Amino acid sequence: MALTLYVDTARWRAHHKHVSEQFPGLVPVCKGNGYGFGHERLADEATRLGSDVLAVGTTYEAARIKDWFGGDLLVLTPFRRGEEPVPLPDRVIRSVSSVDGVYGLVGARVVIEVMSSMKRHGVSERDLPQLHAAIENVRLEGFAIHLPLDRTDGSDAVEEVIGWMDRLRAARLPLHTMFVSHLKADELARLQQQFPQTRFRARIGTRLWLGDHDATEYRGAVLDVSAVAKGDRFGYRQQKVASDGWLVVVAGGTSHGVGLEAPKALHGVMPRAKGVARAGLATVNRNLSPFVWGGKQRWFAEPPHMQVSILFVPSDAPEPKVGEELVAHLRHTTTQFDRVVER
Repeated sequence: MALTLYVDTARWRAHHKHVSEQFPGLVPVCKGNGYGFGHERLADEATRLGSDVLAVGTTYEAARIKDWFGGDLLVLTPFRRGEEPVPLPDRVIRSVSSVDGVYGLVGARVVIEVMSSMKRHGVSERDLPQLHAAIENVRLEGFAIHLPLDRTDGSDAVEEVIGWMDRLRAARLPLHTMFVSHLKADELARLQQQFPQTRFRARIGTRLWLGDHDATEYRGAVLDVSAVAKGDRFGYRQQKVASDGWLVVVAGGTSHGVGLEAPKALHGVMPRAKGVARAGLATVNRNLSPFVWGGKQRWFAEPPHMQVSILFVPSDAPEPKVGEELVAHLRHTTTQFDRVVER
């Protein structure tokens, strides 16, 4: 009895192929928990795609993945002086977001990140004159720009990249390769057409691995079902049941990531109103679970336990049976499944 990730493997891989065809020179990203699939699995899939570079989040991830992927590994977290040294092969490329960082990586392969409208990290325009001397002692693999997902000001992503291309060219810095993130296929094509001497390489994770939502599905197995009547006490805190129904114990708890939710950016009146409503219900211990039964998401009876969740299913719904599975709407990047089943 487990929390299971079901994968329609043929459909999942067909989506990978479609994305790779849209983005020539694609650099797959494998970071965090491997987008729910794990590092080893995604390293295998990147190899299957014929990728020569795989992007990872940290040097620690690179140290693990190096035994599963034979090509180059691009570490996305920028180098900082004083960081813990991690033994890595020469095929690892470090991202750098400062002139000082470039000087700190003498002899290394580096990609220099420029500061985008994300305002996260990167060299600024005023740093460019200092880069000439700095890059003489490294093996420059190219520049990179990490763009925002939303552009509420109506600005154009391509124009932002063009602006940086012009600055780099004016500074007489080499423009043989530019790594980009969060561009659409047509935007990438526009850039490639305008700068034919530069190779644009899209770093893609979410769109590649999770872009086809119907290719994957989480399900939690029903472990126990107990009939309850209004007023019955249950659980760790001995709360009272609000009405007749069933307490359903389902595989999937906090150790799997169930009940853990990353903050969301809300846009518009309706999403904000729903957020306020959910927060209000939570203050009276009413929290909607990710598990679906009888066509509806069901409420947690109490906060999820470490490996299981207890749900309340009212008497007007079908009675769940031990061994059945409930579909779970879970976020891949925060979920740890017990097993994966290929379909």
